[in-house]
Formats: sequence, C-alpha cells, structure tokens
Amino acid sequence: MPTVAQSQSSTEADWVSRFADEVIAESERRAPGKPVVVASGLSPSGPIHLGNLREVMTPHLVADEIRRRGHQVRHLISWDDYDRYRKVPAGVPGVDESWAEHIGKPLTSVPAPAGSAYPNWAEHFKAAMTAALDELGVEYDGISQTEQYTAGVYRQQILHAMRHRADIDAVLDRYRTKKDPAAAGKGKKPQQQKKADEAELEAEAGSGAASEDDGSGGSAGYFPYKPYCGNCEKDLTVVTSYDDVTTELNYTCTACGFAETVRLSEFNRGKLVWKVDWPMRWAYEGVIFEPSGVDHSSPGSSFVVGGQIVREVFDGVQPVGPMYAFVGISGMAKMSSSKGGVPTPADALKIMEAPLLRWLYARRRPNQSFKIAFDQEIQRLYDEWDSLARKVADGSVLAADAAAYARAIGTAAGELPRTPRPLPYRTLASVVDITAGHDEQTLRILSDLDPENPLTSLDEARPRLDRAENWITSQVPAEARTIVRDEPDKELLGSLDEQGRRSLQLLLDGLDAHWSLDGLTTLVYGVPKVLAGLEPDAKPTPELKTAQRSFFALLYRLLVSRDTGPRLPTLLLAVGAERVRRLLGA
Repeated sequence: MPTVAQSQSSTEADWVSRFADEVIAESERRAPGKPVVVASGLSPSGPIHLGNLREVMTPHLVADEIRRRGHQVRHLISWDDYDRYRKVPAGVPGVDESWAEHIGKPLTSVPAPAGSAYPNWAEHFKAAMTAALDELGVEYDGISQTEQYTAGVYRQQILHAMRHRADIDAVLDRYRTKKDPAAAGKGKKPQQQKKADEAELEAEAGSGAASEDDGSGGSAGYFPYKPYCGNCEKDLTVVTSYDDVTTELNYTCTACGFAETVRLSEFNRGKLVWKVDWPMRWAYEGVIFEPSGVDHSSPGSSFVVGGQIVREVFDGVQPVGPMYAFVGISGMAKMSSSKGGVPTPADALKIMEAPLLRWLYARRRPNQSFKIAFDQEIQRLYDEWDSLARKVADGSVLAADAAAYARAIGTAAGELPRTPRPLPYRTLASVVDITAGHDEQTLRILSDLDPENPLTSLDEARPRLDRAENWITSQVPAEARTIVRDEPDKELLGSLDEQGRRSLQLLLDGLDAHWSLDGLTTLVYGVPKVLAGLEPDAKPTPELKTAQRSFFALLYRLLVSRDTGPRLPTLLLAVGAERVRRLLGA
C-alpha cells in the first residue's frame, strides 16, 4: 500500500494530515496519554444520504491517519435515535400517512416500515448505513442515544444542566430575535393575534424546530430538558415546575392532556434539547475533533452556541471542527433504497466500488463541495480513477494525490477488496448493456479485449463488472439502452453512395486483422483516413474529424438504429465479427 503523504512534511501535507497534526497536538494538550477521540452524529429519521456520509468520512479519514501514525484513537458515531420523529418522509416503501400519529415520539418508539425485519424505525434505517460503513472500511464505536438516556448514563449532566438553566438561557438569549412586547400585536386583528398566540404556544409545547433547538419553555420559565409523555410517548410536553433540591419535576402533555410528577434523579424518559445535548456530549466524551455541516456553522446555530455552552456550563472545550460543504448528485434516473429522497451510500455502492467512493471524500477538503455521479459522468470518474492508479504504479503521481489514493484503497487495518483486472468501467458498462448481462457472451467479449492476455473468468473483472451492470440496469433509461439490430437495414444500405459502400468494405476487410480493442480502435479511426488518401496513423485535420463523425454515425445507424451509442470498438467486439458482417451488408 502506498504510504500516506510519504514525501511531504506534516506542514505541507494534504488536508487529512494537517488535521491529524492539529488533533494529535490538541489531544496531548487536553488529555495527555489518552486515546484521541473524534466523533460523528447520525439521525436515523429516514434514509441516511450521501451528504450525511461526509459527517462520518471526514473524521474517519483523520482518525485513520492518526492510527497509521501509531496513536490510539476512538471514532464515536452517536446514533441520535432518541430524537423526536418529526415528519413522515415521502416515498418510503411500507409507510403511509398513518405514521403521522407517531410524530413526537422517540425514533426507537416508532414502528418500522411495513415488512421490515427490524424492531423499530431507527433500527430499520441504521441497518443500511451500518452495512455501508462496513463495506467502506469505517472503524467506529457506535453509541445509541436511546440506550444512553434510558439507562441514566447522562443523569448527572441533566441535573447539572437543570441547575444551570438560567445560564443556558442567557447564552441562547444572545441569539434569539428580540421582540417589543408592546408592538408584538400591533396592527393585528383579534383572530390573527389568537392564531399567532396559538402558534407560539405550539412552539413552546415542543412541536416546532425552534423548541427542539433551544428548549424554550412555557410560563414557568426556561428548561433545557424535554420529558417524553408517560401516556402517549410524545415530547409535546411543557415543564410546569422543577425543584433543584428534590429534583421533583411536573409536566403536562399538550397532545393528550396527561400530567405527571417525577423525580429527575430517578427519571429516564426524556432528553436534553439539541443545543444543550450536543455540547454536553462533547464534554462527557472528551471529543477532540468533530466536523459540522454548513447549517450548524452560521451565527446562532448549534455548533456556535454549543461552543459557548460547553465552556460556560459544562466546563469543557469545543472540538476542533471544520465546516463541511454540500455533497451533490449528478443525475439519478431511478431511485432504489431511498425512493422519494436523495440517494444513500448503499445506492452509491451498488454502482461503484468502495475505494472509489472513499476517494471522492478523501480528495476534496471538507469545505469544498463535490458531486457524486449516477449518470454518464460516472464513466469519466472511473477513467480518472484508473489514470490515478497508473500514475501511482509508475511513480509519476503527485504526493497529495498519492495520499488520497492510499486512503481510498485501504485503512490502517489493511487494504479494501479490489477488482483483480480493473477493465475500463465504460467498456464493462457497454458490454453488459449489449449482452443484457449474459455471462457467457460477456466473457467472450471481454476475452477479446486483449487477445494476448485474455480474461479467463468473470471473477477477475468483479466486483467492478457487477457495479457497471447495476448502473446500466438501474440508472440508464430504457430509451438510452443499446439494442443491436436483428436484421440489416436494407433501405439504408441500398441508399449508400460509392464512398459509403467503400468505407464499410474497408472496415469489413480489416476486421480479422484488428480483432481486439486497440486494433478496432485503430481500424474505425483509420477508415476515413484511408478514404482520404492518407496513412492510417495520419494526424486528424478538422475535415478528417468531420468525416470520422459521419462514418461513426453510419455504423451506429446500421448496428443499433441510432446516431450514437457505446464506443464503436467495444460495440463491434460485443456484436461479434459474424454479426457485424451480416448487419453491414457483407
């Protein structure tokens, strides 16, 4: 395996090495001799998408670099499965509008989609992400927040936050929008004011995002803790009183009317609100490094506010935390596991190998956005990846690119599985498109690509071959698929002029001598040159390029009844010499 940033000093290295330097130094300052702690947080409220994956891959890559340097490191992934169920996501199989009755409950108390093998909503969506992380080689310690809260692990932190609720409220108040009470209702009719008051009450009751963020309370004041109702399990509760000495807490549920008195020193059915929960965990776990998305990094957001709360309330230190940018998607003809939403890591791993997906996250700094290709762009992406592999092999690669490549193909624990014979992805896609995945036909064509070193088994081309086949069948629209003609286009053949007939004859005459991928490439580009009285290896002119395009379009029309298609050398190999001769009117 190539060494990571081998030829560079740490101050000149790639972004992963720079963060590793900073995190190691910070860990030695805060907690000398202890394992370095990095963290991610994922909410299994629905399909966990490729943007969420950056929340994991950024600290994973840094943690892995730290491991490569011989340090102990823990990568914590907090499954925020004790968060409230906010809404019914659109398009999830096995879910209908009846799931709306569970809004407000913990995700682990919501039924899984119909037909699921998992016990609840959170476990159903965690499962696909867990499998993807395993395939990607991500080593982590998973923490269920349901288990942490219901086991009373954070009890002392909760009691501490309740004692310091005025301090927390003061921090949050620095960012709240100031309202003039005298002017708040000015210009509103009584009915409008009533609706506004009801909306504010609803937010105070916990049904809105604002209450989830900062825990704004009812008439009894601010409380950073939300009980889940003992009757309906929802968090649409309002704390009506709390005694710091006895820890006696009273609440009412605005959803079902249930009221209850509990002792918070013994009560495990509730959680700190998010803007308090996150900094509490930083201090509790001793987190040194945790990135955050753009939405958490603006003024008044949870990362900014959390930095003050962790210092002023929990006597902790905010993690080193780069902001990570948006991950976009380049085309997606069909959706699979994430129907109705954006694609997930599992979707990407069906059409690309794990090292390629790792590379996309490793080669860009966290604050750089990038796209993951589900359309034709994936072929160019694979070409770029294969070119990088060749540069690594011959030693011509730049050091930062070599580091990204090394992080893509493996971890400190070893290399990830790779395709033994990494044939071009676009070639594999073209072949399985034409053969419709027929193994015997596919092996025949792939063996002809390089007759001097033929493929002896399709396993040599896997798993890349399987990924290309999945891409063709799941992402390429039916109208764009390649269907080879059964019979010659006699009308088109009969309409050809002398030059057209001669071009076909030159191609047919050269088939046997050029029957390989490289040979057919030379042949199809050479025919228009010979027709122009040039040598087959002559440099193309603008006029020659026009003639080549016309010749290629003719071949496509005769073979697949379209003006374009897979690369012609691959198409000819796939169709087979005998059938090519028949369709070209030999």
